[in-house]
Amino acid sequence: MNRGKVAMVTGAAQGIGRAISQRWLEQGGSLLAVDVQAQALQELQALWPEQVACAVLDVTADDAPAQAMALARSRFGRLDALINNAGIGRPKAMHLTDDAELDRFLDVNLRSVFRFSREALGLLEPGACVVHVASTFGLMGNPGASAYAATKAALIGLTRQMAVDYGPKGLRINAVAPGLIRTPLIEDRLEQAAFRRLMVDTIPFPRMGRPEDVAGAVAFLCSDDASFINGHVLVIDGGWSATNWIG
Repeated sequence: MNRGKVAMVTGAAQGIGRAISQRWLEQGGSLLAVDVQAQALQELQALWPEQVACAVLDVTADDAPAQAMALARSRFGRLDALINNAGIGRPKAMHLTDDAELDRFLDVNLRSVFRFSREALGLLEPGACVVHVASTFGLMGNPGASAYAATKAALIGLTRQMAVDYGPKGLRINAVAPGLIRTPLIEDRLEQAAFRRLMVDTIPFPRMGRPEDVAGAVAFLCSDDASFINGHVLVIDGGWSATNWIG
């Protein structure tokens, strides 16, 4: 589906980012994997040595976007897709969120996405695409989500704004909005009854989401099959945000 194309994935080392990266590589694409976890990136590169270049970077660093794009240019000569996946979670209610925590959410979940996207505009050619990994929490209110929800809602707004600004230049800008996706980062929360009542028991489907579910959606949005999809937010949550269901 994306054979021969070059993608950059931020937060590529684990969870959803790792699944997106693996799907891309399995389809025959090349990848610039960006993350702070050097060992995990090296393990990915060892599996696909000819297709993977690694950039061990903190996405919030001032020079991270420029370094990443320079590596993409030198290693592959072009960039066909930017997938802004890096992000943090575990938010609190507003009255429990101090300025330092607010700034951290803004820096990782929004500012880095804006800056990587802006830098990529100098490398992306007509026919290329950008996919932001937002969240269902950016579409509807949820208890205690505060700064996280605000940043994910901002990504949805950024998606639509970039679509109108850069769609006429031949670029497609879309987003995915995952719901509950089972990764190692949420395993401990699944032991909490309140979390299960809010996030698991209300999914009108007989399982939770998997990282591969998001990876498939991203691969589609980057493919030629999605060549007329621009400014769209694809929800991946088993119907959680579209219904009022309690099992």
